[in-house]
Amino acid sequence: MSSTVDLAKLHIDDFTPHQGAEFEMQTAEGVVALRLTKVEPAGNSGRPGGAFSLLFAGPKGAWLPQAIYPVWHPALGVVEIFLVPIGPLGDGNGYQAVFT
Repeated sequence: MSSTVDLAKLHIDDFTPHQGAEFEMQTAEGVVALRLTKVEPAGNSGRPGGAFSLLFAGPKGAWLPQAIYPVWHPALGVVEIFLVPIGPLGDGNGYQAVFT
């Protein structure tokens, strides 16, 4: 994986075109495929462009703990984001990231 993207410079518009796309999350056990299922605004937090949240669907099975994971997408590069398990989502496990 290449260099990490500056989280402060990311906006909702950076992710919206990639809704439905696959991302690769690096874990201690290897790479896990995530699908970006939802991108939505989360109010005005003082963050340029406002706050937003991302919902990802991962494979069914054991849940990954909440933690900061490097997540890669070909158009965005590596984004180190705090992902929280939120329960079943579609046919897999759901994870959420909130940018405030």
